[in-house]
Amino acid sequence: MPQIAQIAETYSSQIFWLLLTFGFVFFVIGLGMVPKVQATADARDAKITGDLDAAKAAFARADEAEADYRARDAESRAAVQASLAKAKVEAAKASEAKLAAADADIAGRINAAEARIKAATDAAMAEIETVAADAARDMVARISGVNASEDAARNAVKAALAHG
Repeated sequence: MPQIAQIAETYSSQIFWLLLTFGFVFFVIGLGMVPKVQATADARDAKITGDLDAAKAAFARADEAEADYRARDAESRAAVQASLAKAKVEAAKASEAKLAAADADIAGRINAAEARIKAATDAAMAEIETVAADAARDMVARISGVNASEDAARNAVKAALAHG
């Protein structure tokens, strides 16, 4: 077989080219490209780690800000509730004062109206007594022909109204 016979002649040159190719590949890729790829991977890992640390710090700051916001919100709510309660008390006091003033005004008006009604009633009663006394005198004069005195007619009307 001729291939086996050529191995001895080409064996040393194949080994040389094999070593030269592997050496070239080792130096170009192993020493040239791999460190760059490794540096890129390390930089990416460092950036990711830095970003994660920054995110954790930002998350912690956000939690602190949220806690601060919640505390201020609770304080604001308490202050608003206190001012609302104070306003309700003041409004109730003002309403009570206005109501008392209105009640006093209404009571005064009622008293004045009752006084006017009593005066009108008294005047009406006096007028009724006068009219009734005049009517009684006229009736007595027509029926019996006797002129009754004004005082007698008034006394008779008062007696009749007192019994009726």
